[in-house]
Amino acid sequence: LADTRKFFENLSGAGKSIAVLTSGGDAQGMNGAVRAVVRMGIYVGAKVYFIHEGYQGMVDGGDNIKEATWESVSSMLQVGGTVIGSARCKAFRTHEGRLKAAHNLVQRHITNLCVIGGDGSLTGANLFREEWSSLLDELQEQGLIDAEAARANSKLHIVGMVGSIDNDFCGTDMTIGTDSALHRIIEVVDAIMTTAQSHQRTFVLEVMGRHCGYLALVSALACGADWVFIPEMPPADGWEDDMCQKLSENRADKKRLNIIIVAEGAIDSHNKAITPDYIKDLVVRCLGFDTRVTILGHVQRGGTPSAFDRILASRMGVEAVLALLEASTNTPACVVSLVGNQAVRLPLMECVQMTQEVQKAMDEKKFDEAVRLRGRSFQNNLNTYRLLSHRRADSELPNSSFNVAVMNVGAPAAGMNAAVRSAVRVGISEGHKMFAVSDGFEGFYKGQIKEIKWGDVGGWTGRGGSLLGTKRTLPGKHLDKIAEQIKIHNINALLVIGGFEAFESLLQLYEGRAKYEELCIPMCMLPATISNNVPGTDLSIGADTSLNAIVESLWQLHTCDRIKQSASGTKRRVFIIETMGGYCGYLATVGGLAAGADAVYIYEEPFDIRDLQANVEHLTHKMKTSIQRGLVLRNENCNENFTTDFIYQLYSEEGRGVFDCRMNVLGHMQQGGAPSPFDRNFGTKVAAKAVQWISRTLKDSYKGGRVFTSSEDTACLLGMRRRALVFQPVSQLRDETDFVHRIPKEQWWLKLRPLMKILAKYKTSYDVSDLGQLEHVTRIQPKESDASSAI
Repeated sequence: LADTRKFFENLSGAGKSIAVLTSGGDAQGMNGAVRAVVRMGIYVGAKVYFIHEGYQGMVDGGDNIKEATWESVSSMLQVGGTVIGSARCKAFRTHEGRLKAAHNLVQRHITNLCVIGGDGSLTGANLFREEWSSLLDELQEQGLIDAEAARANSKLHIVGMVGSIDNDFCGTDMTIGTDSALHRIIEVVDAIMTTAQSHQRTFVLEVMGRHCGYLALVSALACGADWVFIPEMPPADGWEDDMCQKLSENRADKKRLNIIIVAEGAIDSHNKAITPDYIKDLVVRCLGFDTRVTILGHVQRGGTPSAFDRILASRMGVEAVLALLEASTNTPACVVSLVGNQAVRLPLMECVQMTQEVQKAMDEKKFDEAVRLRGRSFQNNLNTYRLLSHRRADSELPNSSFNVAVMNVGAPAAGMNAAVRSAVRVGISEGHKMFAVSDGFEGFYKGQIKEIKWGDVGGWTGRGGSLLGTKRTLPGKHLDKIAEQIKIHNINALLVIGGFEAFESLLQLYEGRAKYEELCIPMCMLPATISNNVPGTDLSIGADTSLNAIVESLWQLHTCDRIKQSASGTKRRVFIIETMGGYCGYLATVGGLAAGADAVYIYEEPFDIRDLQANVEHLTHKMKTSIQRGLVLRNENCNENFTTDFIYQLYSEEGRGVFDCRMNVLGHMQQGGAPSPFDRNFGTKVAAKAVQWISRTLKDSYKGGRVFTSSEDTACLLGMRRRALVFQPVSQLRDETDFVHRIPKEQWWLKLRPLMKILAKYKTSYDVSDLGQLEHVTRIQPKESDASSAI
């Protein structure tokens, strides 16, 4: 589109009515989606209605269908479950029930429906849409509506969003609620691991997943479980002996705990259920290990949504409203999906049909087909788990004489240890000898290089920080010593995991090839920094954990403040919060979107005193209504003069009599803590992919009895670009980089800022050039991105 902003402004919702409902099982993040639909709908001038209690409320009508206001969705973003309620509805499955529902919608002129639920809920919505014309004819025949009402409401438009913790819907990399459920599971696993280590216990953990093993599989990958049982991969006959042998070998290697994860729908090859109690009895009988069973149940649905789910739900809700506004007479029902880090629209029934084909394949015991239909993300998770979970005997390993070194550079980031563990184990599986470099390049030139083996990285997945040690020292001044150490230890390839310093380091090593031939080896970098400021990638290892730390801190401040306020009787308060990130505003912007911030100040979007004054006036106006809390985020280096204290003083003075202020600098707590499930999985997947690239490049570079390569495509950064994981020469990324401020010249997340402002009730324009556009999935090869393997 030549003028996307003008195009957006023409998408008026004036005269339109939109209804939003949640149906089926609840999922964390549903409230964020409801909030986004309501606020975006109101923003474009439409009337927006809540339908309480799902389809049951639509059938019953009355007070179940209420008009929503801007204020009615305040403080919803951080609440788990669904505030507007959900229910299983038998009545809607009948023609009579759908006729009542149609009558209730027509009475309110609602012809745009946003449904948040699973495939059953979305299938019901599509049937309702297909029957709509005949339902109106029937209502007219019965005298319940007149011809004018039938004409004015002649078309029903449907947009779906998938809310399901199981992540069992084809066409999207992640469904709303899945990441939060993984958080609950991993929190429990991390807690269990401490007690299991204390007592040398085996724990059998049952997680949800009656028909889909995604939660079990990713949890097993994220915690390094010894065994996992999922519906899509029934174990072969004799699995009992294989599992017990592996547990016994682990205990012999002085591993003090064993974790076994079971999906509730796990079966064996004879379609017999595999239950936690059966596994426990088996381990006790065969090995005599002290074994406990933990069944998580609905804990997985509970708690506050993760940062990922809040952001995902907000983006999907806005996109759903845009889809409804753009819908024409012949537009098919669509579902808003996530592919890579892009929100896209897919034909609803094609996705539903593909999802149903997965179950059909499983019913017919075509499990390989079921795994393939689940998509590339599921396949990659499964393949990576198999690769990392079982150590093969030396005789089974491929023949390789290559030595590969792995190291951390820059500030610590959660997920670094998961990446190192994955790199070491995949490298050993590829037949390489793996070396660990301690304390970054400072340790490298001092010779702090030791071989690292399979068992040395056991239990690293859930550990925060950098167990190898990391420093910001760049190699440029010590290239001669580094070249000497490469020669001494016969290092044939290098994997560097870190932030902007790691990127600069790889550039220096690449440029040093002209002088030191020892540097003419394959080199790869994995971006790992909470700031997410590395060029060549949309996401970095550690940023998700940091966002969750920010959101959790803001929630604690908010909760404590509510307790204090209820005691003191004071009503309105604004929090001024400083986040880390250097000159990169990613944490502040995306954290602000996840927390529902009223304003976010960043370096990339210059502001002056007039902007600050306008923001204060905007917030003051909102505070004079029913809004009780305000939130302002400031990136630490956004402006050298407008400091956090200055902004705090300004808001305090200008808001006097309306609200009072509190200031908080989050500091280094944003770097610490156990890595999130996303960062564990992301680090694990990209490290495995990087080592496999190193293996291929080593073979291509091995000539004349040694490894030698000077081409720019053998010094690469592996990053996520929109919908794919891409290896990019660091020399080519130089022109994309602002080295003074240590940020990329272009950053995708800046396009989220208008969305954040819209949800905070600012008038702004929204660039839709990267959004929308109905895409089609194919049933032969599921539409999955390479980037989905990171999730």
